Amino acid sequence: MDRAVSGGSATSTWVLGHLALGLTLLAFGIGHTGVIHGVTAVAAVPLALYLGGIGLFVAGLFQFRAGDAFAGTAFAALGAFWFTWGTGVGHRMSPQAAGLFLVLWALLVVSLTAGSAAAGPVVQCVYGLFAVALLLLAVGQFAGSGGAVRAGGWFAAMAGLCSWYGATAALADWPLPLPRRRAAAQGVTAGA
Repeated sequence: MDRAVSGGSATSTWVLGHLALGLTLLAFGIGHTGVIHGVTAVAAVPLALYLGGIGLFVAGLFQFRAGDAFAGTAFAALGAFWFTWGTGVGHRMSPQAAGLFLVLWALLVVSLTAGSAAAGPVVQCVYGLFAVALLLLAVGQFAGSGGAVRAGGWFAAMAGLCSWYGATAALADWPLPLPRRRAAAQGVTAGA
C-alpha cells in the first residue's frame, strides 16, 4: 500500500492533531479557571475522551506511519493522557493521588517540551505552557489551593490557544511555516 494514499498527508494529520489538542486544552483550561459560571473541568470530559483521547491517539498513529516520530509520540501519548483523565473524572481519589497523576503526566509533557526544539516556537510554547499547567494543577491538588488550580487552568487555556493558532496558521498558510524537519521530509518548502 502506498503511504501517501493510505495514511493521508502528514501535514494534514499534524494540523488535525494540533486542532484537537488546542480545543481539548481550551475546554479543560477554561473549566478549571471558573471564569464561566456553571462550566467546570467536568464539562470537558466528552471532548477529552473522544477528540483529545481517541482523536489524538489516532493522529499519533498516522504521524508514526508518516515517519514523524516526535509528533507521533506527542499525539499518541497525549491521547492516552486525555483518555485516562476523561475516564477517571468523577472517580473518588485522594488529592495526593490526583496530584501524583498530574505530576507524572507533567514529566511526560516536560520531555515533549525538551524534544520540541526542532518543531518550532509555537509547538514549544504549547508543550511548555501545558507542562506549567499540569504542575500548577498538581500543586493545587496537593495543597488544596483553588488559586493554583485556576492558574493552571489559565496556562492550559493559553496552551490550547497556541496549539489552535499553530494549526490554523499551517492550515491557512499564514506566515508561520511548519517546522523545517517536517517540511523537508514531505518535500515542502518552508517559507517565512
